[in-house]
Amino acid sequence: MGKNIDYMMELVNEYLSGKTPRHIFELDFQAEILDRYEKMAREDRDYAEYFYDMLSEYGVDVGDGLSDAEFKQLIRKQYKKVKDIAKGDLW
Repeated sequence: MGKNIDYMMELVNEYLSGKTPRHIFELDFQAEILDRYEKMAREDRDYAEYFYDMLSEYGVDVGDGLSDAEFKQLIRKQYKKVKDIAKGDLW
């Protein structure tokens, strides 16, 4: 993948591994996806769109009202879907 996609994947991974607290992750994720999405799309448009759909629209954006544990479980599930695509498991 490209450096912007890799950066966003690592941002999510750091949250899932416990290195970043939820409130920091949510703020950083929203700022970084806005800043990097166009660059990600130049690296791999289909993957960038899937990443955005899974981790932004169906991940971080629907996290309001979820407990910290439920939110982390949701992000982990969505992250796995994105990683599986990168390995070629779904496309």
